[in-house]
Amino acid sequence: MFGSRNSRGESVTCIACGESILRSEAREYDKHGDRWDRRDKTFEHLCKACFAELCQQPRDGLETTLDAAGAGEADQETFLKRFRELSESDARRE
Repeated sequence: MFGSRNSRGESVTCIACGESILRSEAREYDKHGDRWDRRDKTFEHLCKACFAELCQQPRDGLETTLDAAGAGEADQETFLKRFRELSESDARRE
């Protein structure tokens, strides 16, 4: 949608595993965290498998944890402290 039309057949290298893949099959990674601002940038790439493993975080129970931590009700410092405590206790149970 945003990319150059002549980059479709271009190969890129996954920064995690080193596999060479078609750019159209890769996921863009912006080390600055703002992939929507595309001016004067070059992007690094991840293959689909590495992207799924490294970038996709589980969301099971997220809404419950946000509510329990006081999202939208507690001040930011209190919310972040509670959210961290709840997240750490969830991780210990797994």
